[in-house]
Amino acid sequence: MQELLDRKKGLHRKILIVDDEFIEREMLGNMLNGMFEVAYAEDGEAALDTVKREKNKLSLIILDLHMPKLDGYSLLEILHSDPELRRIPVIVLTAEKEAEVKSLQLGAADFITKPYEVPEVIQARVMHSIELAESSVIIHETERDELTGLFHKEFFFEYGRLLDVQNENAPMDAVVIDVNRFHIVNELYGREFGDSVLKKLGKSIHDFVNENGGLACRSDSNCFYVYIPHQADLKEVLPEQIEKLDNLFAEPKISLRAGAFIDDGSCTDMEQRFDRARLACGQLSKSYETGYGFYSAALHDNELHSEHLIKDMDKALAEKQFKVFYQPKYNIEGDQPRLCSAEALIRWFHPVYGMISPGEFISLFEEKGLIHKLDRYVWNEAASQIKKWKDRYGVTIPVSVNVSRVDVFDPLLGEMLDGIVKANGIMHDDLLLEITESAYTDSSQQIIETVEALRSRGFKIEMDDFGSGYSSLNMLTSLPIDALKLDMKFIRNICVNKKDCALVEIMIKIADLLEVPIIAEGVETREQAELLKRIGCEIIQGYYFSKPVPSDEFERFIEK
Repeated sequence: MQELLDRKKGLHRKILIVDDEFIEREMLGNMLNGMFEVAYAEDGEAALDTVKREKNKLSLIILDLHMPKLDGYSLLEILHSDPELRRIPVIVLTAEKEAEVKSLQLGAADFITKPYEVPEVIQARVMHSIELAESSVIIHETERDELTGLFHKEFFFEYGRLLDVQNENAPMDAVVIDVNRFHIVNELYGREFGDSVLKKLGKSIHDFVNENGGLACRSDSNCFYVYIPHQADLKEVLPEQIEKLDNLFAEPKISLRAGAFIDDGSCTDMEQRFDRARLACGQLSKSYETGYGFYSAALHDNELHSEHLIKDMDKALAEKQFKVFYQPKYNIEGDQPRLCSAEALIRWFHPVYGMISPGEFISLFEEKGLIHKLDRYVWNEAASQIKKWKDRYGVTIPVSVNVSRVDVFDPLLGEMLDGIVKANGIMHDDLLLEITESAYTDSSQQIIETVEALRSRGFKIEMDDFGSGYSSLNMLTSLPIDALKLDMKFIRNICVNKKDCALVEIMIKIADLLEVPIIAEGVETREQAELLKRIGCEIIQGYYFSKPVPSDEFERFIEK
């Protein structure tokens, strides 16, 4: 690229004149010598040798068609079939009109007829062909992602719209392919490995597009778009292609998500097709397993429902449609379980949809960057309820509230929580702050700094869903936490699966070494509760004691 820019600033270009007639070569050379650096070849074989040796320096080839050893037509075919050599423009020397069509088909850029025109015309033709070729290369470099060779997103959509117009809006399918947790791949294995992942994906996607037609681009750091002519069997083809991409990475394993919109005639707009493909991709879990999904009418209905929920959120907060429920946590170390705290869990009582479970709106609000509004609402409600119970019963029931990743990155988080505590007349350690383990592993240093600052203010921190991440065991000694909360999936089978039970025992020992209590959630049976007590678990929570209930129902646990 820089070499081309330097040439355009006025540095000499090098051209190669290929002709078996000495006088013809010299005549052309004399016409062009003042403007260009000129090299010569007396036949096609000598020319090919020079081109291969000087391919990065040559700006143009002037080629006679009729030569011994390797004629001009054969040399044109060789140059045109080579991806590196085809960028060099070729002007053909001919006196035969019928030769022009064949030469154009083989990739010739222009013609110089014999006998030669005046030098100024020949010089202009040569310069014009060089500048066109250089501009084409610069445009190609600009429109392509340097790492993968695929289009940049802006050029991709521009060419896609042109493709639609040229094909009179023929049916087109849209596919979005995303690398799961790519930032973690870079952190664990280095940016060089991350780049190699993107290169392999780019090449395989490029091959797929070459086979099926269409276009592909790298949309952002770890996401690819594929726009292909409609295929009736895409539901069979896509899984095969995704499996092929997945198999590119045996060790370490990389997982992918792919979402597709299969053209059903409902839209002719390229952007709309990719909106729907992204929606299908976004519905898939960002886990460690490769998966794929297809846009459907049901997905569209869910999208509309989600938009209604987003639109209604502010009104729901103002009207207190959100209700905080409380699930008790019991200390089971003594002879009788003892109520020690509660967890705040949100429910939405919508005027149209009725009671909406948090599974429908929590992840939606997180994705749309709205979760901080709901979190602040819950913090205030929980703090107010702690104060009411304290005034009514003369005891403090600490309540755990969720702190999302979005909250952690708020520089005013500590001041905001301070204000809530003071406004409600409670102590800092009455409001327990839950942060998920995955948050620690995704942005460890940022989380640690935030948590240390919160603890210095007097707040206690519980690591939620302990065991659901993948790097916390070698991080735990440096994490500032006050309690570990076991992911409920470990509790489900502890009475019937020895491995699950042994794993929970190990986690309890880890908590003992860290000198923090461990909380088991999702406890549903007496057998689970007794087993957890026997292996040293201190606090349990779950349907065995109670489902989450409104604040007035929770008071019966306090009264006991």
